[in-house]
Amino acid sequence: MAVYTDITEPELRAYLADFDLGALVRWKGIAEGVENSNFLVETDRTRLILTLFERRVNEADLPFFIGLMGHLAARGYPCPSPKPDRHGEVLKRLMGKPALLVSFLEGRPIEPPGVFECGECGRAAAELALAGRDFSMVRPNDLGLAAWRPMFERDREACAAFAPDLADLIAADLDALEAGWPKDLPQGVIHADLFTDNMFFKDGRFAGVIDFYFACNDALAYELAICLNAWACDDDGRIERAKARAMVQAYEQVRPLSEAERRAVPMLARGAAMRFFLTRLHDWRTTPKGALVKVKDPMEYGRKLAFHRAAAGDLAAYGLVP
Repeated sequence: MAVYTDITEPELRAYLADFDLGALVRWKGIAEGVENSNFLVETDRTRLILTLFERRVNEADLPFFIGLMGHLAARGYPCPSPKPDRHGEVLKRLMGKPALLVSFLEGRPIEPPGVFECGECGRAAAELALAGRDFSMVRPNDLGLAAWRPMFERDREACAAFAPDLADLIAADLDALEAGWPKDLPQGVIHADLFTDNMFFKDGRFAGVIDFYFACNDALAYELAICLNAWACDDDGRIERAKARAMVQAYEQVRPLSEAERRAVPMLARGAAMRFFLTRLHDWRTTPKGALVKVKDPMEYGRKLAFHRAAAGDLAAYGLVP
């Protein structure tokens, strides 16, 4: 989440007039995240999250994201539910941009996560995979393997700001990923951005998932690989085995991995680190000054890439064996 586009009270009141949600009391921008403009909106009857879509979000993808949230919520998976206006419309426009209201999810992120929270993350990721099995819409992962080389070439020169040999290291990583990327793994709907700030806890337990705007169809085990990078690494980018083991075990209690998926996780995790390094590098280079947004450090994922290089596919390093 972030704020790139501000709104005024008259504009917001006019937008809310189409909904049966009560009278506006207050609103405020939310700085976390990097993709869209987000606001906490309070009326005299409820609290909601308002999102204005911009930057990398393709408007043609919005029905997939909105439909997936509605599908998961209908199956009891804890996530925001889109709010229709009086005419049944969910996606509307505000400030000339696509806009969506969703229900407010109780809870908050836990940072830094411990072993228990990593287990909860693994369980939540697997439950999402199962809840999304019968979702009929399909959206390819447009930030997958095929996108990484063009993304790197676009921002290659920015690597020099962090280390003189970084561009060469990333280019070699891409060679290895393109040569060894796993194929024919079980596919399905994944969130694809299950970071700690997108998973809420309440009373010490998992309470729900937000921010589905990278969701797509991809290898189900890629979701686990993203989570290992985001939840189980120390400050130097090394996966902590106790955290990784807790995550993998909890995931497999809900959705057991195939042997092919188990062998693929190290390469998938290396690829997940590449994806987030490259998007963070681009955001670091291009985020406008003055935007209410926290620009995330690309080198957090540069250090994780270094770990994956050194781990060389060791399954124990990823919590896949005791």
